[in-house]
Amino acid sequence: MEIRLSKLKKTKIEARQDVHEIMRMLLRREQKIDRNREHLWVLGLAADHTLLLIELVSMGSVSRTIAEPMEIYSLALQKRSVKIILVHNHPSGLLKPSAADKDMTDRMIQCGRLLHVPVEDHIIISEKGYYSFAEDGLLAELERSEKYVPEYELEARAREKGRQIGHTTGVSDKAREIARQMKLSGYTVPEIMRLTGLSKAVIQRLKSD
Repeated sequence: MEIRLSKLKKTKIEARQDVHEIMRMLLRREQKIDRNREHLWVLGLAADHTLLLIELVSMGSVSRTIAEPMEIYSLALQKRSVKIILVHNHPSGLLKPSAADKDMTDRMIQCGRLLHVPVEDHIIISEKGYYSFAEDGLLAELERSEKYVPEYELEARAREKGRQIGHTTGVSDKAREIARQMKLSGYTVPEIMRLTGLSKAVIQRLKSD
């Protein structure tokens, strides 16, 4: 369900506190019985962080809400959002992310990569405060996760890593050969270190025959 922005149109999200204030205000509009259930919203942002949309995509139980990628990204793509922020509340007031919260975020990060609409943050709110995955470093940690990375992407990463290792090995071997020739030509060890970037121990171990 898309929420009418009215006065929030053209609002710029400058800080996580801005998100907390906006979403807490929206949550307070709910009837008391619904306030005690978890809500999951998606905020769509333009490149300059202008707020394009707020959508309530799921309302769950007192301890859990569920959403699929299609529900998360459908309206955000229609509104041409270039990034999204996920927001959900914890009726208990505890701001620690659950295993399910982390898993859902991990999954949406990978979907965002495929769609070129990244997840900029996932924020958990309560009446008293908020928790930001990005501010706590958890978002960056999940971005390194490979749990939901497609198999073809993992294979591509492995090939690229192998190429880089091969390139590094080739450069190192070439530097050693240059250093060996320099030793034969009478260059001092400090000179060879400066010109090749090799360490003193490596240069001293090189055979000069």
